[in-house]
Amino acid sequence: MLELTADNAPEYLRSKGWVSAGPVHVSSLGWGVSNAVLRVETDDRLFVLKQSRPQLRTRDAWFSDLNRVYREQEVMELLHPLLPEPTVPEVLHVDRDNNIFAMSHAPPDAQVWKETLLAGQVDLTIGEHAGLILGRMHEATASEPARLEPFTNATVFDQLRVEPFYRRVQERRPEVAAAIEPILERLLTRKEALCHGDYSPKNILTHAQGFTLVDYETAHFGDPSMDLGFFLSHLVLKAVKHHARREAYFELTRAFWRGYEGEVHFRTWSELQARGIEHFAVCALARIDGTSPVDYLPDEEERECVRRLGRRVLLEAPVRWETVLNWCDAELASLD
Repeated sequence: MLELTADNAPEYLRSKGWVSAGPVHVSSLGWGVSNAVLRVETDDRLFVLKQSRPQLRTRDAWFSDLNRVYREQEVMELLHPLLPEPTVPEVLHVDRDNNIFAMSHAPPDAQVWKETLLAGQVDLTIGEHAGLILGRMHEATASEPARLEPFTNATVFDQLRVEPFYRRVQERRPEVAAAIEPILERLLTRKEALCHGDYSPKNILTHAQGFTLVDYETAHFGDPSMDLGFFLSHLVLKAVKHHARREAYFELTRAFWRGYEGEVHFRTWSELQARGIEHFAVCALARIDGTSPVDYLPDEEERECVRRLGRRVLLEAPVRWETVLNWCDAELASLD
């Protein structure tokens, strides 16, 4: 397999016929830990190249199948007509021999939402739109389960989410291992809708037209409520970082729930809320003690707040998100 870099990409693109004659400018995009992602600019085009890599760039050793890039390409092709443009990039070219595909670039004014959230900028409109898009994705795919049969294999999800998140927390936080086991069992057996598996602010590129969602390699036919908890854990961790302004981030989670609730009917709202909460607790703990902890909470007091909150949610099993926010507020008050 050719290992794609910014230096060799122009020659590769010319050899494949994916660019015309003329200058080709390639630069690296720093998204995530699992792939090479390159921005390609020619005189008349702007697009992105993506290639999966076997070893992820994390503190702990972490490996995944290279062919996950095929799943990403196929899920994008499924979702592109189901969601408003330009939410899902268009697949332009595919090179399976080298685990590479090309896709359309987000609008030029796009910003990684994670970076603006870490900078303390909270936009409730984006939060509500994130809920709407996820809800529409879940509802549209739950209504046509036959279209998800090609995505029943969850090997990559297991490698990139189950083992480094759920199993690792069970190993490193034994006091909640038993509480996690039934959550994990349901996660591995439910087949309801498309679970994106990586629905987080780092994969949301905001712009004037809404946002573009990237990274679909963990997507599979499974339990969509994992997406709820995974996404909410990221917003709450930003609230911990900006604990003096936590109410703004709490309100962002409420906006997300409003957007999501307005789109889904495949399960009752109360059931989806309760299921999302239990996944939130595991995912929050995983970003402190899992294989890939966040790098923006170096303070041990802040990390302990997350641990106490995650444990309490798992052991007491609240079914309303407002209860979780109240507990989180009480924990963060100790940091004021």
